[in-house]
Amino acid sequence: MKELKHLNKYFKKYWLKLLVGVLITIIARIFSLVMPSYVKKSIEVIEGFAADTIQETEARELLLQYILIILATALLSGLFTFLMRQTIINVSRYIEYDLKNEVFDHYQRLSLNFYKKNRTGDLMNRISEDVNQVRMYAGPAIMYGMNALTLFACLIPLMFIKAPTIALYTIAPFPILSFLIYKISKIIHRRSTKVQEFLSKFSTFTQESFSGVAVIKAYGLEPKIHDEATDLAIEGKTKSINLAKVDAWFFPLMILMIGISNIFVIYIGGLQYMNGEIESIGIIAEFILYVNMLTWPVAIVGWLTSIVQRAEASQARINMFLKEEPEIQNQVVEKTPIQGKIRFDNVSFTYEDTEITALQNLSFTINKGETVAILGKTGSGKSTVLELITRLYDVSSGAVLIDDVPIRELNLTSLREGIGTVPQDAFLFSDTIRNNIKFGKNEATDEDVVSKAKDAVVHENIIGFSKSYDTVLGERGITLSGGQKQRVSIARALLKDPNIYLFDDCLSAVDTETEEEILNNLKKASQNKTTLIVSHRVSSAKNADQILVLEDGKLIQQGTHDELNAIDGYYQELYRNQLSEKEN
Repeated sequence: MKELKHLNKYFKKYWLKLLVGVLITIIARIFSLVMPSYVKKSIEVIEGFAADTIQETEARELLLQYILIILATALLSGLFTFLMRQTIINVSRYIEYDLKNEVFDHYQRLSLNFYKKNRTGDLMNRISEDVNQVRMYAGPAIMYGMNALTLFACLIPLMFIKAPTIALYTIAPFPILSFLIYKISKIIHRRSTKVQEFLSKFSTFTQESFSGVAVIKAYGLEPKIHDEATDLAIEGKTKSINLAKVDAWFFPLMILMIGISNIFVIYIGGLQYMNGEIESIGIIAEFILYVNMLTWPVAIVGWLTSIVQRAEASQARINMFLKEEPEIQNQVVEKTPIQGKIRFDNVSFTYEDTEITALQNLSFTINKGETVAILGKTGSGKSTVLELITRLYDVSSGAVLIDDVPIRELNLTSLREGIGTVPQDAFLFSDTIRNNIKFGKNEATDEDVVSKAKDAVVHENIIGFSKSYDTVLGERGITLSGGQKQRVSIARALLKDPNIYLFDDCLSAVDTETEEEILNNLKKASQNKTTLIVSHRVSSAKNADQILVLEDGKLIQQGTHDELNAIDGYYQELYRNQLSEKEN
């Protein structure tokens, strides 16, 4: 139960609703206890009529009276049971809502390294299936648990008051049952954990398969993926059946123990009646009803134990992630709007997961309003520069300064609000094109959206679709071509209208003519704004105020197009190669 202590804050939040639910539960059970005693009285009336101690008219009146009391208490018990579900089950839904929000909010605060170490399917399973298992503990388990506890607390003392010997034999099987439940519960806990871990594994596999379906089809790997899915399904079936085999012991054991209790009631009660130790045979009928009333609560003990074990296993998996601290901490509460000056001061950076040193003692300054291009071979550290500016990572050594303030001393939200990023791998959501462009600025008008789409030279493509800007994209924007996705991403960044633009090789999938048009539009849109363009093309860099050339994380060349083209080196060679390719 240690892991489930995390939910105590939610129980405190909804304590009043839970208290009302508990009171309603007690009232519902008290009304349900009325029926057996009036069944006993009804049998005694019949016995009295048979023995001529009660007249027929009186017997009829008493039976009618008792039947009406039984019906009334049954209706009231049913009404309060309904109200019990409305209060306690609703609380479990509130807790599910709060817990999902807590997990999702924490996911968003975690750093990029966390997502490199954990798979999407596992993250999805913990916020869905695991939270659902916890909800079962926070609602049904509490409701039925209180129901059973109230019934035990009221019914067992009542049974001992009415017939101690019969009561003793009736509850004799319960300790054996409790011992068996304890043993089985330990096995359930282990097997539940394995099932939840498998569900994460299977969710990851299916998510990756569906996302990569185009690659699977292109390589003709459907049979291979099908075989892997079958193997996983067999593994899941085996784990689930192993869990079900243990679960299957609960109810038969409950029914067996209840059956034994009924036998004891009939046999011991019959002997006592024949020996004159009890006055009426109605007490036997009353106890049989009591035993049957205990059937569900006793049976539910095993089910509740199973729920608690599963919930604890799921909450342990949730807590594991909730205890993860974000590597990137927002250390400043006050808003710190940024203007656009960027300075790298002897920056070095090594990726923790791969231990690859991406940048080594890198220093440069970009003044507000300048356009700077960053060129270099694959793996030279170009994208890492942009990731450090957006503070997706913190530097290993040195300092990144924005407006001459160390980046860690800026409010993280303000920093990212002041930056418009177009990543190398353009990511679009399964939503309309309009909403994808408005992603960073929901209050934007349709006219603004169209204007920025024109600047990104994608407007004509969009209006060519049957639903124009209302076209719903497939997952990750699969409806669009690579170039169209890049241009929609550019339109999104332009619409945000930040003080710093970061373009990470975002024109690689467009032709040179379209690239030239986009660059001209970007130059107009980014006036008085700091712009960094990462590219492999000289055409994207030649009009920049300065060009930085990186190699193995080091700055090897810096200057304007004319300056770098006038000296031997990487830039001149790249320019000549691309110029000759263009001429050919």
